[in-house]
Amino acid sequence: MRVYYFAGLKDISGTAEEQIEKDLGTVEELLQWLHSKYPVLQDKSYMVAVNEQYASMDTCLRAEDVIALIPPVSGG
Repeated sequence: MRVYYFAGLKDISGTAEEQIEKDLGTVEELLQWLHSKYPVLQDKSYMVAVNEQYASMDTCLRAEDVIALIPPVSGG
C-alpha cells in the first residue's frame, strides 16, 4: 500500500509518500505501525483517508490501497 503524508506530517516522516509492504489488516493496525516508526505522530491530529474516502479505525486495508494522512486545515 502507498501512504501519502500531507503538510506537517510530511516533515515528521521526512517524505511525502512511502510504499509499505507489511500485511496490515486495518487502519488501526497501520496507525500502530506508523506510530512505532514515527512516535511523534501519536501526538498529532490527523484524519486517515483510504482510496480518497475518510476511513474509520476498523476499515480493512488491501495491498493496493492508497492511504492519505491529512492534518486539520484552516484558512481565511
